[in-house]
Amino acid sequence: MACAVKLRLEGERCAGHGRCYELAPDVFGEDERGHCRLLREDVPAELQEQARLGVSNCPERAIEIESD
Repeated sequence: MACAVKLRLEGERCAGHGRCYELAPDVFGEDERGHCRLLREDVPAELQEQARLGVSNCPERAIEIESD
């Protein structure tokens, strides 16, 4: 069973490339400027792979994932 994970967004670091929400649309969304917004902070097991893909593709490293 996968451990629960939590996301943290450093919004001021986001430049709006959109990779996160293109690769993981069930976890990340975009705000009115095209910058990342979290659709969920606590990520259920079935979306963790998608979340990790979005996090790992952020060029600014504006999103972090934490294990409980």
